[in-house]
Amino acid sequence: MERRDFLLGAGAAALAAGLPARVFAADGSASGDAAFAALADRLFYDNLLLTPNNATSLGLDTGVREGLRYRLDDRSEAGRAATRAFDKAALAAVRAVDVGTLGAAARRHRDVIAYMFEQRQAGAAFGIESVQQPYAITQQQGIYFDIPDFLDSRHPVETLTDAEAYLARLKAFAFALDEDTDEQRKQAARGIVAPGWSLDLALGQMAKLRAAAPEDSPLVKSLTRRTGNPKFAANWAGDWGARAAKIVKDDVYPTLDRQIALVKALRAKTPAGDGAWRMRGGDAIYAAALRQATTTTLTPEQVHKIGLEQVADITGKLDAILKGAGYATGSVGERLTALNHAPDQLYPDTDAGRADLIASLNGGIAAMAKKLPQAFANYPSEPLEIRRVPVEIQDGASNGYYYSASLDGSRPAIYWINLKSVRDWPRYSLPSLTYHEGIPGHHLQGGYTQKGGALPMYLKDYFLSAHGEGWALYAEQMADELGGYTALERAGYLQSFLFRAARLVVDTGIHHYRWSREKATAYMVATTGFAQARSQREVERYCVLIGQACSYKIGHTAWVAARTKAQAALGDKFSLPWFHGILEEGTMPLFMLEKRIEERTAERLAAG
Repeated sequence: MERRDFLLGAGAAALAAGLPARVFAADGSASGDAAFAALADRLFYDNLLLTPNNATSLGLDTGVREGLRYRLDDRSEAGRAATRAFDKAALAAVRAVDVGTLGAAARRHRDVIAYMFEQRQAGAAFGIESVQQPYAITQQQGIYFDIPDFLDSRHPVETLTDAEAYLARLKAFAFALDEDTDEQRKQAARGIVAPGWSLDLALGQMAKLRAAAPEDSPLVKSLTRRTGNPKFAANWAGDWGARAAKIVKDDVYPTLDRQIALVKALRAKTPAGDGAWRMRGGDAIYAAALRQATTTTLTPEQVHKIGLEQVADITGKLDAILKGAGYATGSVGERLTALNHAPDQLYPDTDAGRADLIASLNGGIAAMAKKLPQAFANYPSEPLEIRRVPVEIQDGASNGYYYSASLDGSRPAIYWINLKSVRDWPRYSLPSLTYHEGIPGHHLQGGYTQKGGALPMYLKDYFLSAHGEGWALYAEQMADELGGYTALERAGYLQSFLFRAARLVVDTGIHHYRWSREKATAYMVATTGFAQARSQREVERYCVLIGQACSYKIGHTAWVAARTKAQAALGDKFSLPWFHGILEEGTMPLFMLEKRIEERTAERLAAG
């Protein structure tokens, strides 16, 4: 199946038709685990043929799959249909596995992979690709937003082949823009188009991408910077910049102009409001998004109530810390605002100030690495780069996010921080962010997963927000237990928790209770003390990435509850390295996580 001349639509149909209706004999033979592992990995590698971008991100577009480095994901209607056909056939094949032939670990892997394929099809009932990302184009979604970053940060340029593949993908970017434009046009006819302010932000970012002369485009400079490396230039000198500029001028800019024209036209027609309810079928879409994001059956009303309760609890804890630091006047939100503006908490709003900020994050990673043996065993130690979010997308990008390393080790993990305004990042707030995105948060968890030798390939590259973001919040708490904060930095850690609790209130407020963006932002500022601009950027994210904001605190609550329950049952037999060993078993929805920790607890008790 892994042919370089793989044709996307026909290939997907062939894949779907070729998947077995049943992959095991019913005799319970010992070969069951091996056969399932072979099926799971075959599905994984077949799926890479449909997702060239992912193949590159994982470092798996080499050898027999090297042709994938020349392509981008097919966003045409035919390409989308091929993906849907593959997911449907793959789910049928996984469900057909006779679990009686599998060992305990393989049964868990089978259940998680089936869940994954089920969730990949959740949007089909509503005629959309994703219930959490229903809009084709927003300030954070769309080909115009994704591909320039992908080409710059994940497409390698180390050989002649890489550079030629970059040019091929740059040309494919133009086709992908038109395909995204067509999809947005179709969705708009069904009332599915982002809020007006989101389209304004998207237009602003498109204008920045379009404004430069072709030879000065970031798309061109990314290639010329890397082909200008002395080692590269000595072997493969060429007119790389001129060739890339011609593609930008002749292919990319005209298709970007067409997308800009459509978005401008839609801006005048998009339905009023900010939440999912403004779409046709929006209430049902939000309910599905919330189920998917939290991996629970919690209703919007229940999530809202949990958020209000946790906001009150964390606010009380912050009150005591702030009073101890000399901030005793006003509400907790007002006192946090005052702390955020304290001169000794702010880095200079200069290039040097930004460099110092990133240096402090690297220092925090190094210091925490020395503490890990207290709570973790067999932990990975892969490198982590900390980078500033590219200026071209910082207006719409999240405040911080993480890219996992490629599976082949050719590209390190990257922790991105949005430094549009350093005033968004007072010093006391940064350690908790570092522990969340780095170690013992996403980077440590991702390292365990990628190095998990017993996991199928799919589960080395699977992220569930409730599990992963819940862990990252738990990691902030673990950092506190390991002595990772000063007294004032503990306020930053609790403020981080308050922020995530407020998200439960805000996300359900926007999408269920029909709050406006302005009301949600005002609540966030008053509750957390975060700056207006930072709070608004967060709220704008929740408006277009629906339900996902709730995954953090719901997931964290599940992790803490599971640990508390295991600790109570095991007493002296409990240890943090044992509990954290669950990370080696990979990502799973919260209901499976709870069950698995109960099983591990029973196994430890039985061992005596």
